[in-house]
Parts: sequence; structure tokens; C-alpha cells
Amino acid sequence: MAIKSSKNEDKIERVIATWEKIEDTQNEVKLRPKLIEEYVWQEAIKSHLSIAIKSAQIRKEPLEHVLLYWPPGLGKTTLSLIIAHEMNVNLKHTSGPAIEKQADIVSILTSIQEWDILFIDEIHRLKPQIEEILYWAMEDFSIDIMIGTGTGATSIKMDIPKFTLVWATTKLSMLSSPLRDRFGNIMKLDFYNDAELAIIVKRSFGILNCTISNWDIYDIVAKKSRWTPRIANRFVKIVRDYVTVGSDIESRLWIDNIFVSLWVDDRWLDILDRKILGSLADNFWGRPVWLNTLASMVWEEEDTIEDVIEPYLLKIWFIERTARGRQITEAGKSHLDKSRKL
Repeated sequence: MAIKSSKNEDKIERVIATWEKIEDTQNEVKLRPKLIEEYVWQEAIKSHLSIAIKSAQIRKEPLEHVLLYWPPGLGKTTLSLIIAHEMNVNLKHTSGPAIEKQADIVSILTSIQEWDILFIDEIHRLKPQIEEILYWAMEDFSIDIMIGTGTGATSIKMDIPKFTLVWATTKLSMLSSPLRDRFGNIMKLDFYNDAELAIIVKRSFGILNCTISNWDIYDIVAKKSRWTPRIANRFVKIVRDYVTVGSDIESRLWIDNIFVSLWVDDRWLDILDRKILGSLADNFWGRPVWLNTLASMVWEEEDTIEDVIEPYLLKIWFIERTARGRQITEAGKSHLDKSRKL
């Protein structure tokens, strides 16, 4: 399959990105499972959560706080929705960057109801003063509120409803030990395999009322999704659009042409992946390079490269991390040379 280079490549949206876009959030709601038994794979996490939820319901207490970590797109938000649904409580959703002042977190904590789930994404970006308030909220279900200013200021302890805090992060190492120790459930999500993704793809097509008679399409879409459910569902909606306008979906050539139009090659790399590999091979001649230098060369944020692009390239052994920085491997060079000849 040929993937040609183009001066317009940088303008094409990265369809295999693992972050959520606004339209993804709106369309993804009905694709997300609501029950634990509907959640595909992550069997150890599902089993543990089922026991923890049943125990909390028997004890008539809120679920122990939950910490979910690893790359984006694997189902952390979905799991928080499932927990809220199984516990039959409300879910309040926010993110670390959105909580800028102590007053923000105080407002959130005082507005939740008994047993509610508070889901905070990107917790590694919380400010230290916000974390300090959450320490007491997580342990004693209370917060300190300052009344007045200057020398006349006094601190008043205020009780808040008992709740469950579900936190998600892609950088567990950035959390302080006191913060990690306050979670009763720490769970690591892992990449999916092709068979499990095919189940998700088939389910999503059904929910979207999109009839696919060629079952090979399920496997093809799953294999192109980089072991990530969010990418798989994004591809499902793209294929659904082609089916809706009457495209013929019975041939392998048809589905391959869709991915060619999206600039996804036969190893499921897109424009930005190949841009990273090309920069490592051409600008640094295969030698190791620091992350900040690489980010400057490809005009991307360091966090985007480290959290979104690198996990997959490392897993397929196209790049490696050394003591002196990032470096392209022989496998990466071979694929890059092959794609350039096509």
C-alpha cells in the first residue's frame, strides 16, 4: 500500500490520535459500555472492581478511591462511568488543568452528594496546594475553609459528603507518594489485542446501526487501531460514513483505500509518526537526541511525543530510549525507507 508524501500532510488531522476531540466526546457517549460485563478485556480490573463495588454496596459505604493509569484511549473515562452506573450514583467530571484555584476544588467538593463519583483526569497536572486540600477530603471527608483575610483569618473545618474519587493519569511517576498511598484501588490499564478490539469494533458497528456483511472488515479495522479502543471507535465512525453514502464495502481494496486517504500506512503509522522517524533518521543521522530537541524539530509538544506517539513506536521497536536520548532503530529505518520508496 502506497503512502505518498505531500506538502499538505501537516494540515491533515491526526485520525489515530488517542486524545478525545469535542465531536468524539459527543459521539462516544452511546458507544461506551455502562456495565462491567459489557466492558471488553482488562479482566483483572473488571474482576477486582466487581468485588469492590459489591462489597461497598453491602457495607453501605462509598467505594474506595480509585487510581487509573497508563496511556490515553484505553478506557479510563469509560471505567469511571461504569463505576458510577454500577453504584447507581452521579458522576462529576473535571480535569487537573481546569482546577486552578483552591476555591475551585472547594466548590466542587461542597456540591457533590453522598456516595457520588468525582472523576478527575490528568491529575499529574494538579497544583500542590490543590492536592493538600484533597488529602483531608479523601481521608476524613472534610475540608478547611479560610474565613477572613490577613491576621484576622481563621480556619474552619467543614464536613463534606462521603464520596469516591476516581483519578486518571498517564504519568504515575509524577504523583507524590502521599497522594498515591491514599488510593485503595490502583489499577493499570494495558493495550488491547486485535481479537478483543475486533469485538469492540463489531459492537460499535451494531450500536451505530451500520450493517457490515464482510466480517473481515472488523479484523482489518481492529488491526489498524494500534491496540487502542478510542482509535478503533474513531475508525468505525469513519467507515460508517462511507457506508452511509453508499460506498461498496465488500472488498479489501476498499478498506485499504480509506486508510490510504487517512495517510495511515501498512504498519499503522500516520503523518506525525513518520515525521518523528524521519527527523531522527535525517536530522540526527540515527544518533540519540534529547526529547526537547526532537520536539523543537517537529514542532510538537514534549508531552504529546512522550505520552501519545512514543508508546506505540516503542512497542513496535521503531525507536528506543537510551541514556543519551531517543534513537531510531534499524527496524524503524527499514520501514521509513520502504514507505519512502512506495
